[in-house]
Amino acid sequence: MQKRRVVVTGIGVVSPVGNGVENFWSALLAGKSGVAAITKFDASRHDAKIAAEVKGYDAEAHFGIKDARKISLFIQYAVVAAREAVINANFKMQEEDPTRVGVVVGSGIGCIKSAEEEYQKFIEKGPGRISPFFIPKMIINEAAGQVSMDTGAKGLATCSVTACATGTTCIGDAFKMIQYGEIDAAFAGGTEAAISILGVGGFCALKALSTRNDAPEQASRPFDKDRDGFIMGEGACVVVLEELGRAKKRGANIIAEVVGFGQTSDAFHSTAPEDSGDGAARAMVQAVKWGGLDLNDVDYINAHGTSTHLNDKIESLAIRKAFGDHARKLAVSSTKSMTGHLLGAAGAVEFAACALAIRDQIIPPTINYTTPDPDCDLDYVPNEARKTKVNLAISNSLGFGGHNATIAVKKFVE
Repeated sequence: MQKRRVVVTGIGVVSPVGNGVENFWSALLAGKSGVAAITKFDASRHDAKIAAEVKGYDAEAHFGIKDARKISLFIQYAVVAAREAVINANFKMQEEDPTRVGVVVGSGIGCIKSAEEEYQKFIEKGPGRISPFFIPKMIINEAAGQVSMDTGAKGLATCSVTACATGTTCIGDAFKMIQYGEIDAAFAGGTEAAISILGVGGFCALKALSTRNDAPEQASRPFDKDRDGFIMGEGACVVVLEELGRAKKRGANIIAEVVGFGQTSDAFHSTAPEDSGDGAARAMVQAVKWGGLDLNDVDYINAHGTSTHLNDKIESLAIRKAFGDHARKLAVSSTKSMTGHLLGAAGAVEFAACALAIRDQIIPPTINYTTPDPDCDLDYVPNEARKTKVNLAISNSLGFGGHNATIAVKKFVE
């Protein structure tokens, strides 16, 4: 079966550095950090007291008082991002066959805060006081379901959950579905809102988070020798993917073309990457070769780049393994240095960064890069955005459980 071409025609973003795709993008190019002291709960007893929270978000303005209470935050973020993507793509569902439009939106954790709140009610007042909205607020598939209801998309509505690779996996799954004719268009991406007592507490227990509490804007420092852990972030990104012919027929503005997707498993450890970087390297190679492209044609990698010691070391090794001598010519940056780690939404916002880098021919930087690490010896676009040729980019996502996912996107050419 001949594979159909798939293009990006719309992007919507809710993020710690700005809400709305252009606010998000201009903040990245300016090297703006979204990390600050936690305000969502009293973090005084936690080792990590900083996070990358979404700022200036008004739930009632988007959903009204009643629905804002019934719909959990990670679902809200997904719906708001999807609404922007629809506008950004000038996508009119009333002019489409909604049964050919799908939704693939996932989350890594779902609404952990609801579990905290409802358990507290149970302890204090008994099971009769548990909210009837508890389960719909918590379960991960509700993000895709609510996006489907909000947009009117009646094709499949589903989600993949691959921890921190979720956003990339969902976009990759939607890409494949369109490419092989299962659907013609999709709203795809990831969402997360897990900055809570247990969410932060659990990652603190893993010793995974930065404790640079006195300098939050400098705390996320991927590939820097002095990195000490990642920063929890929150937000969502949903993109509109379409089969090329239908996008052209309706006169859509094509931002970039999706050309490949790679997925592998480390089969190694529940939280640590495999030492050789083989799984991540294979995902990168698969993604590029999927589209019949040459590894030497890749200009930019948006790295998983979490700012943890092991991830950055192993991902750098995996890039060298996948690209050989070309690894030294690649631009590699981690936008997590600014946004923090959006967990299940990370791959989606980073895919958006790749598409926008291609659109504007500029690469966002890795901020807070001051002390080189001998184990991380690539070009990490330190501290300032770089205006340069970007025809082919890939985005890496590496999730707990050994999930590796890479998506390739290129400049659209007829």
